[in-house]
Amino acid sequence: MTSAEVANLLISLSALAIAATTMWLTVLRPSKVRMTPPKVIYFGPDGGTKGPQKIYLRALLYSTAPSGIVIEHVWVKLRRGESQQNFPIWVYGDERLCRGSGLFVGPSGVATAHHFLLPTDTAVFEFKPGRYSVEIHATLTGKTNAQLLHTAELVLSEAEAVAIKEPNTGVYFDWGPEARAYRAHIETKTIPTPNALKAVFDSILSDSGVPKP
Repeated sequence: MTSAEVANLLISLSALAIAATTMWLTVLRPSKVRMTPPKVIYFGPDGGTKGPQKIYLRALLYSTAPSGIVIEHVWVKLRRGESQQNFPIWVYGDERLCRGSGLFVGPSGVATAHHFLLPTDTAVFEFKPGRYSVEIHATLTGKTNAQLLHTAELVLSEAEAVAIKEPNTGVYFDWGPEARAYRAHIETKTIPTPNALKAVFDSILSDSGVPKP
């Protein structure tokens, strides 16, 4: 075999290898969904009231496949010691909330807020003090097994667990990039009273020159 023939053979083999690699990356490689570590996680009542407890987080979901993939459902499994509780009701969105019924995720990703609520047949649930594992799971179209997207480790103190029981109060866990851990803080929402709302309304009417009703 001449040197020219050897060179042609090497070029052909290289082209075949590149074509095979491209096909693997674009068509044959199993598609997966990835999630960036949530920068904020919330434990507390839904809507900031003394209602059912929920878990809230915000993160980026993206696909490893160039063509993207469809997420059928996302849910949270909360573990504390030997006990666990599923939060299977999924709601997502920023300005407009949607009940989770499928979400297309491309390689560029989707960054949005995710709300996870308790099942309707759960009578009572309390966030007790201790160390928690927040496991975020997803089922993908065409896949039989669920995929674990991310696990976050959180610690809820005694004071924070007591605070969650108060109306309009929840605990936010903010991610610290240098410490590589979550730091918790209690936040209480101020709900305007009817008198306060009336005062704001009267002020608007006064500024606009419209007579008060």
